[in-house]
Amino acid sequence: MKETTMATPPFIRLHPADDVLIARAQLLSGTSVDGIPIKGLVPPGHKIATRAIAAGEPVRRYNQIIGFASRAITPGEHVHTHNLNMGTDKGDFSRDYAFGADVKAAAPRQEATFMGIKRADGRVATRNYIGILSSVNCSATVARAIAAHFSRQTNPAALADYPNIDGVVALTHGTGCGMDGEGLGLQLLERTLAGYATHANFGAVLVIGLGCEVNQTSAWLARSSLREGDTLRSYNIQDAGGTRQSVEKGIALITDMLASANHVRREPCSASHITIGLQCGGSDGYSGISANPALGAAVDLLVAHGGTAILSETPEVYGAEHLLTRRAVQPAIAEKLIARIKWWEHYTEINGGEMNNNPSPGNKAGGLTTILEKSLGAVAKGGTTNLEGVYEYAEPVTAHGFVFMDTPGYDPVSATGQVAGGANVICFTTGRGSAYGCAPSPSLKLATNSALWQRQEEDMDINCGEIIDGSSSVQEMGQRIFELVLATASGSQSKSERHGYGQNEFVPWQVGAVM
Repeated sequence: MKETTMATPPFIRLHPADDVLIARAQLLSGTSVDGIPIKGLVPPGHKIATRAIAAGEPVRRYNQIIGFASRAITPGEHVHTHNLNMGTDKGDFSRDYAFGADVKAAAPRQEATFMGIKRADGRVATRNYIGILSSVNCSATVARAIAAHFSRQTNPAALADYPNIDGVVALTHGTGCGMDGEGLGLQLLERTLAGYATHANFGAVLVIGLGCEVNQTSAWLARSSLREGDTLRSYNIQDAGGTRQSVEKGIALITDMLASANHVRREPCSASHITIGLQCGGSDGYSGISANPALGAAVDLLVAHGGTAILSETPEVYGAEHLLTRRAVQPAIAEKLIARIKWWEHYTEINGGEMNNNPSPGNKAGGLTTILEKSLGAVAKGGTTNLEGVYEYAEPVTAHGFVFMDTPGYDPVSATGQVAGGANVICFTTGRGSAYGCAPSPSLKLATNSALWQRQEEDMDINCGEIIDGSSSVQEMGQRIFELVLATASGSQSKSERHGYGQNEFVPWQVGAVM
């Protein structure tokens, strides 16, 4: 660990060619920063111009274009939404995709272990839940009532004899009907539910439908090549006799599953069985400097140990996708990523939006100005190793190493797709302070700054703000995150688990008309 010293400058310079510095703390007008007099008040995490920038000129951070000056900017001036935008001419900003240009030899294989749960089919779990899935919103109340019966908080006796079961969770959603029976929306929902029904972190699953919905359970099971058995059961409320009888039936079915689901033990397993879903939410100007690159360093370590990391949130890599295509091990992988970017450009356009609708108001308050700037920081979560695959939403991730999954930027929807694809741990960076969990996979929160850590320590699992403070390096923090991932995968509870997060954050991606 590095010692914090009084010599720590009040700014961060990310690259010698950058046009901006980043404030470590609030800077007052007249203060001299790197020999530049500050003009006006600059909040922490925000940008300061290092030179005179003419209107229309590109502005660089990370030695990459983050936007164009909307008016002339003087040295020492605050650079943000009032004088920086995406540019009006689409020809202003071009990206060199350079497929595979940065592919490199794999790091020497390492062999860390964690205490995992081996399933009979060879998969390895980090948790052991029983899940209740609703096929449609109409069965959500019944699903929740069944799960409530087994709550350790309100009915501790229900699971008292089953210490190896982490809990019974109801994962419900707001769709499943009023949709095209052959459309993309139903396909995404079926794929998501199938990913959860077969997730290693579930020892058993109960699926509950209403009976008349578009998302018919029997049809979904058949299309997903799933069959009922001891660990997968289903029924419809209409066939069971209504709400009360459906709840009673569900309680009886779960009770029958408890003994078998409890019959597990943790044992040493290779870290190659860990798949991390990478998330960032409530980002700020420090996200791309501290927590995201530190998580990227942890990803590089995990990949060296044979594990897998899934970067997602396609609208939040927009403008930085060229940094990923350069790492693609095959041209087809890079081409698939670009195809998903183009799909999003079309999708936002036909819905009356644009890709720069992101960053959110909270992101902007934290110092992020354009989606280009946000994306450049977001891709840092993916580390530096080769891009081994690109997957559509909720597709099973079969490759090992660093991969990409196409998802929206909205965190619950994105992480739901990652877990459906096989993620058994989520690592979630945040600068503004996000409240989130993700049953059945534990979610770790990484604070980007120490002010957030001090304010919301009960929700944060690790403080990457030490990088900003000068008391830790990115690599040191990456090692700590990697060790925390191993401990969490071994059964140590994350703070979001202690708070009971996870059931309400199951949000499958909804696309298409609601009819």
